[in-house]
Amino acid sequence: MGKRVSVRSLIEHAAPGEKFTDTVGVLTSWDNGVLLITRRDGESVRIAESALVAGKVVPAAPARRRGPAASYEELARVAARAWRPVESERLGDWELRAASGFTRRANSVLPLGDPGVSLDEALDTVRRWYGERGLPAYVQTATGAEGTQELLCAELEERGWVREVTAELWVGPLAPVADLAEPSAVVLSREADEAWLARYQRKGVSEVALRVLQGGPSVWFATVPGAAEGAPPAAIGRCVVDGRWAGFAAVEVDPDLRRQGLGTAVMAALARRALDEGASAAWLQVEAENEGARALYAGMGFAAHHAYHHYREPDARAPGR
Repeated sequence: MGKRVSVRSLIEHAAPGEKFTDTVGVLTSWDNGVLLITRRDGESVRIAESALVAGKVVPAAPARRRGPAASYEELARVAARAWRPVESERLGDWELRAASGFTRRANSVLPLGDPGVSLDEALDTVRRWYGERGLPAYVQTATGAEGTQELLCAELEERGWVREVTAELWVGPLAPVADLAEPSAVVLSREADEAWLARYQRKGVSEVALRVLQGGPSVWFATVPGAAEGAPPAAIGRCVVDGRWAGFAAVEVDPDLRRQGLGTAVMAALARRALDEGASAAWLQVEAENEGARALYAGMGFAAHHAYHHYREPDARAPGR
């Protein structure tokens, strides 16, 4: 239990020539004749014991062929520092985070370790803490790498928590990103000014949201000015430098100007600044369904490290975007 396994099982109602299927993931339960295996992407697969043909424990995570080596916990803490809430509280090794509902990342529990009480007690505390702030309770978990939280995901699902969002954290070397484009008209600033916010996808940014955006160890905002005076920027981006890591976010381009290299120019300019501050590795987050972004980042040398998910408490209404 809790180990990464490879399981071969019989296919029910198999097509001619197909008899077996293989499933790789973490074994999270084996009860009442059913195995529950959580795949890398967080999806749970149920396999009847009667269909089981063979199984074995396999290494906790495949060896990385490229990109910087990093543990899940290191990346989780780096990503958390890059998107700080305005309020937080400790529950053992868990961190409860709130920012008036601005993004799930800043309004969810980061459960890195033991909460110091039973899981049911911890979840009761979590629901009460967020309820006092008029927010639904979310728990951010991860799957697919050594040290991730497949067992916790299974426990949450058993208790009726709903997985709403799945994304991936990708990592890659920083220097090649800086070489992708020559210095251009990208303007760098320490603050998200009105022009930058005019291109940002979340309109009507509040003071709380601005505090989240501008929080972090060393934050930089990139802007490619629009063609006309007073027009929204052609492209924007955000980067947080934290030790050896540079985290990219909010890379957005005017829809009418896409596929002209503006997003790449923004990332290259931010990468050069991060290199100047001593960073050598890069990370970013991308939604599982965003095939265009995934192809772009793969071409830049990034690769998926782990998937992360947000679980919402039972019977709570999901917030707006």
